[in-house]
Amino acid sequence: MIPKYLHSMLIAVSLASVLGGPAFGQAPGTPPLAPPAGAAAATDNPADKPADKPATGPLAPLAWMRGCWDGKVNQRDFREEWLPLTGDMMIGVSQTAFRGKTVDFEYLRLEPRPDGVFYVAVPSGKNEAAFRLATQTTAEGDQVFTFANATPGVDYPQRIIYRRGSEGWLYVTVEGKVKGVDKQVIFPMRHVDCQTGVSVGS
Repeated sequence: MIPKYLHSMLIAVSLASVLGGPAFGQAPGTPPLAPPAGAAAATDNPADKPADKPATGPLAPLAWMRGCWDGKVNQRDFREEWLPLTGDMMIGVSQTAFRGKTVDFEYLRLEPRPDGVFYVAVPSGKNEAAFRLATQTTAEGDQVFTFANATPGVDYPQRIIYRRGSEGWLYVTVEGKVKGVDKQVIFPMRHVDCQTGVSVGS
């Protein structure tokens, strides 16, 4: 269920474009290949796996974005997928489909620069756009990250906001002006397993 604060907002959401078989080399019907002598046995038990190292550096507060996020509004399916924070950068991609056909996609990255942390988007068929992390706040228990367009004179989008909601929810809000009129589009998404699409919470 979408948190209550969204129900009280008057949002005109017009989702226009913004933003186990046999092992290799193993004959069918033969037993699984044994691991090399001395190799550790594979396990699916999380308790037996090494814990992830805590994220560090300027992007550490955004490391929670790793993984896949899915949403659907007005017959449009949208998805974001982010690789883990590695080498002082996070790399992602987004895709929007309408009635089974892709209508928009973007390549994304989060990176530190001398003047701050930047969200960089490369929309399909458009030039790269950079948004500087302007504020990091808390609202109703949610973490809110607001990125402001770093290019002067751009009316839309002026801001991209990532709100980390509870129970695995993510709200990406795109704001600005179109022909002098305020425009706001919100993409609600759930944190899901990248393979199955099943919600995994957060």
